Amino acid sequence: MCEFCQSNSKHKVQEVSVNAHLHTPYSFSAFDTLTDALNRAVAENDFYTTAGYGEWDRECRKRKLYPLFNIEFISLHKADQEAGVRVNDPNNPGRTYLSGKGLACPPVLPEPYASQLARVCAETHEQVKQMCAKLNELLAEQQTGIVLDFEWIEKNLTGGSIRERHLAKALRMKAYETFGEENQETLTAFFTKLFGGKPLKSKLSNVAGVENEIRGNLLKSGGAAFVAETPAAFLPMEDVRKIILAAGGIPTYPFLADDANGNFTQFEADVRATAAELKKRGIFSVEFITTRNSVEVLERYAGYLHDSGFVVTFGSEHNTPAMEPIELFARGGVPLTPRLRQIGYEGACVVAAHQDIVQSGMQGYVDSRGVADIDKRDEYVAYGDKVIKAVIG
Repeated sequence: MCEFCQSNSKHKVQEVSVNAHLHTPYSFSAFDTLTDALNRAVAENDFYTTAGYGEWDRECRKRKLYPLFNIEFISLHKADQEAGVRVNDPNNPGRTYLSGKGLACPPVLPEPYASQLARVCAETHEQVKQMCAKLNELLAEQQTGIVLDFEWIEKNLTGGSIRERHLAKALRMKAYETFGEENQETLTAFFTKLFGGKPLKSKLSNVAGVENEIRGNLLKSGGAAFVAETPAAFLPMEDVRKIILAAGGIPTYPFLADDANGNFTQFEADVRATAAELKKRGIFSVEFITTRNSVEVLERYAGYLHDSGFVVTFGSEHNTPAMEPIELFARGGVPLTPRLRQIGYEGACVVAAHQDIVQSGMQGYVDSRGVADIDKRDEYVAYGDKVIKAVIG
């Protein structure tokens, strides 16, 4: 039971703008600095790392923004993999993204969970290091005169969590520096040759597009510098859920939902079946990256999940080089409906309430087993609304 909440708190809270899924430069982000993101946002969500929590908390409060502390993992559900079921990764059966919402700040992760997470991070680090080495072999074979320094990239372009997106950014920066950004013909020829004769589609001024093409042509499956992840790079989904709980967070399933052609993965095709299965797996919170989806699908899926007792949050992600608005929209720039904005804010309120209560040393919205206090959700909304508005004024 939420001892902080009032049992008669059933009033509808007045929603405010919220973005509950946003990556920072501590993993990979559209933002060059954390404070750049802070001038636009109210939440943080980073891959495998909590390194930026302290700075995020301080800088948010300076700006009268309420910080949410989140994390994201890629896990593996073995049964789904063996059955060929695509979950929320459209290309890899069984591979399942899972977020943690409302973690403790400063972050605390006891054993054996801290060691499990450290091993996964080390595997990912080694994979990217091997891709950097293969990129350098390719650059040397083509006598480009460019060499990528892995340690420099890790130190200067990351907060310690390095991914293939950082390699793409470093290669784009080094090419522009070596050949001169104004020498468009030379740069275009360089990338075309590096891509095995495949022409560069993006304008050189579109750095996000260029970096995405580098990543897609060289660092993804089939690319000259691709290195496959080892099985050790993925923890089982249940282990990730336990890590999130041990860190004080709420395990949260990120929906992929509809793509531009209206397609869904097998796991998400029937929202009712998905909701039932998530509850069986101990997941009572979901989120959507709204720009991926049509507003109609968001209304149908988020509405059903909210009405079924789930905590529902929305975010923009910003884990690519492209600088999109922090304000949330559906696909094609369609504004979120008032109902969606209300659902998203109420979800953020539950996370804020959980975060604040756990910080005080008490049980929050989910207990140590991950069971959610669904019957008290409205009370958490009301309490979280007070917590947020006490900070933002």
